Amino acid sequence: MGSRTLLAAALAVLLAACSGGLPEPGEREADRNADRKATGEPGAGAPQGPSPGNPHLLGDGSTALTGAQPNQPAVDRLGPGEKPPQFVVFSWDGAGEDGNRLFSRFREIARESDAHMTYFLTGIYLLPGSQRELYEPPGRSPGASDIGYLSEESIAATLEQLRGAWLDGSEIGTHFNGHFCGPTGVNTWTPEDWISETEQAKWMVSNWRTVTGWEHIDPLPFDYDRELVGGRTPCLEGRDALLRAAGDLGLRYDSSGNGRQVWPDRTPDGVWDIPLQQVPMPGRSFEVLAMDYNFMVNQSGPGSGDPSMHPFWEEQTREGLLQGFRRAYEGNRAPLIIGNHFNGWNGGIYMRAVEHVIREICPMEDVRCVSFRQLVDWLDAQDPELLDALRTLDVGTAPAGGWEAFPAPVSAAAAPPAPEPGAAVDPAS
Repeated sequence: MGSRTLLAAALAVLLAACSGGLPEPGEREADRNADRKATGEPGAGAPQGPSPGNPHLLGDGSTALTGAQPNQPAVDRLGPGEKPPQFVVFSWDGAGEDGNRLFSRFREIARESDAHMTYFLTGIYLLPGSQRELYEPPGRSPGASDIGYLSEESIAATLEQLRGAWLDGSEIGTHFNGHFCGPTGVNTWTPEDWISETEQAKWMVSNWRTVTGWEHIDPLPFDYDRELVGGRTPCLEGRDALLRAAGDLGLRYDSSGNGRQVWPDRTPDGVWDIPLQQVPMPGRSFEVLAMDYNFMVNQSGPGSGDPSMHPFWEEQTREGLLQGFRRAYEGNRAPLIIGNHFNGWNGGIYMRAVEHVIREICPMEDVRCVSFRQLVDWLDAQDPELLDALRTLDVGTAPAGGWEAFPAPVSAAAAPPAPEPGAAVDPAS
């Protein structure tokens, strides 16, 4: 975060100033016990090794090692002739809990629907506005941000939801920090700028206890240096420079692109490129990016519109996402990538639409609603040649001979002739 010496001095002052702490957030013990039961978090007792009930604290105690993440799906290896599962990733940009309580609402929906998700946390959502100058955005003055800082109450609520989401089995990725878009925003950043921005996002997650002085709140049950393996850039901008920094940052995937419903591939940098995708816009002659904001822009413009249109727009959004799902499910089985924000745009129609889609498709037997991390774990386990074959299937296109014959064996006519017995073989061939 810029000068580490200055930062350490600033934190020493903060610790002294916050020694009295803040009032404990209104988290009822009954709710905490219910959450432990729902997520499998151990209660009293003496568990062996690091666990949510017996954590190994890291740094100032903001985060902790608690053992392997619970509620993770098995990673299987697809064989020739097997139909791939239909993966769906629901992801959330920003991922803060405010008075609308949408983070907690969709955690509950996910648990009820056998779904895991990716929550792309905005780092400054764990930094009190009174301490905003600890954030040093590239090319801007300390504390600058194009989005607002959360209240202390909302920071505490966000910590609670992040803790629960990880114990549910979902992923905590990053949406970075200041959300700078446009001509002077993240599209102008260098790889070094992205390294600074990402390291600061990690720092905010790993040091919220020092900054706030809240000693009474449980640590986040993960090491964010290990947990953070991917993200989505603000406004889907600046990804080229970010990808050049991905190796230094340990990123395994990026979801900042604009793509089609085909099987993903790695970038030349070795990062899985898993973009948002174009899906049908019912009643229109074009397709739209599978994200709530993009549906809204094509319906009411960049803001809420005529309330009398809300029912139509809600159905249009829901059907667009479902048509995209069916196109993949009945076709090439490419993972479906859907992006969202916790928002109340156009009377909350996008939240209702995505809730409907989650509840309809995630419980289906051969559908896996997963996080990006779970998806790339599966991709990493597959035969590269089989993945190459899957990438030959266009949008909505199932194998011509059926999945049981996929991938088709190389025909004898196309195969190179076998060498004569005893004939020399050119090692360069």
